[in-house]
This record gives sequence, C-alpha cells and structure tokens, in this order.
Amino acid sequence: MIVERIWTGNAYRNYNYLIACAESGEALAIDPLDHQKCLAAAKARGWQITQILNTHEHHDHTGGNAAVVAATGARLIAHHRAGARIAGVDRGVKAGDVIKVGKTVELECMDTPGHTMCHICLRSHTDQPALFSGDTLFNAGAGNCHNGGNPEDLYTTFVEQLDKLPDDTLVYPGHDYIENNLKFTLAREPDNAAAREMLPAVAGQDPATAHVTTLREEKKINTFLRLTSASVIAALREAFPDLPDKPDPKTVFVKLRELRNKW
Repeated sequence: MIVERIWTGNAYRNYNYLIACAESGEALAIDPLDHQKCLAAAKARGWQITQILNTHEHHDHTGGNAAVVAATGARLIAHHRAGARIAGVDRGVKAGDVIKVGKTVELECMDTPGHTMCHICLRSHTDQPALFSGDTLFNAGAGNCHNGGNPEDLYTTFVEQLDKLPDDTLVYPGHDYIENNLKFTLAREPDNAAAREMLPAVAGQDPATAHVTTLREEKKINTFLRLTSASVIAALREAFPDLPDKPDPKTVFVKLRELRNKW
C-alpha cells in the first residue's frame, strides 16, 4: 500500500489522500477536495484513480468529487446512509465492509459517528496498520460536532473503536490542526511532557511533510484519549466547578469537547 498525502494549503487546512496499489497502479482518492492536486499527483505517479471515498458529507470533503469523476470515471463510495447528503454515490458501505484497491490493498470500513452521524474511517489491512480518520480523530484532537454530529456518540466511537486499535496504527486525519491541538492539550494538562516536547517540533512545520503520529503517540498527547488523567480532570474542574469528584470518562470527554468549541 502506497499513501500519498496531499496538502491542499486552503483555509480549512485539509489533507486529501491517494491510496495506491503498487502492482496495478490503481488508486483510491479519499476526500479529494483539491481535485487538481489529486489528479496531478496521480498523473505524476502513473496511477489511475478508480475509486473515491468520502469520509463524510461536509463540502470541504466532497467538493472535488464531480471533477475527479469527470476526469477518471471513478466510482464514489460513502456511508450507506449518506446518499441523501452526497450526490452520485455508487456504493454505500457499512462497518466491516472492505474496499479493495488494485491487487494488494484492502481497507476496512469503520462506522464512526460523532462528527457527523454518517462518518466512515478506514483502517488498512497492512503489517503496520493505518487509520484514515477524516474528521473523527485529529492529531492531538477530536472532531467537532457542530454540523450534524453528537459529542456523546463521538465519545463512544473513541472508546469502543479507536482506542482499541493497535498502538502502532498510523493516524492520517482530514485536517492539519496538530499545533493548535497540542496547545489545547497543554492548557488542559500543563504537565503533559510528551505534548510539551512535541509542540516545538511541529510548530511551523510544513504540513506537506508533517509528522505522522501513531495511536501510541496520540494516547500520550491527545486529551480526548486521556480521560482518566488526574491533571486533565483537575483543570477541567476549574472550568466546571460542579464536576463530580470522580467524573466518568464520558462526562470528561463531553466537557472537553465543550471547552474546545470555544477555545
């Protein structure tokens, strides 16, 4: 499996991805908003985009669909309940469905509600697994729930699905927010040594060649995966004085998401 991460350079700081089979040269485009860069990257590598996967229905992830389909004839894949929200879906997928790319690549669909209620993440069937997490899991952060999502469902996705993936899973999100997210982590958990060490390394980095985290790293730097940290809970209580003495992880997650909305 070959992963081509494409930095759009737009105001939303989107990442697009091409996932290619080395043997056949077939490629899957994930959320190809910047269709020109995606098509140019495929041409430069000698790949043929045969499929498109939208992780969810927001325009900054679907806006390049029509142009890529027109140029390549690719089939469009999305959540099985997203057809009313995404035009031209050829294949609706559910949890456990596998997307095959060429002869060698298999990507398993995960039904990951929260950011929206029709959100798909992809996990690769490779020796070192990779997660293409859309707007569910960001480097050092979690997606918002402003436009059709629910923070309680996002919590369930985190603890019942993402947290159980192998620690060496590479994390490929839909946006580059790592610097700001690390600052949020340190505002919530000032004694987080891993986040403090990583921040200067990523501050001002070129997103096109940005560090790719693993889930092991995320569990050290991502507040939304550190729900039982005494420091996180103590700082959270400063913002929410009525927080119980021993808040359950779900309460911590939802309150963190509430704070992040305003931060």
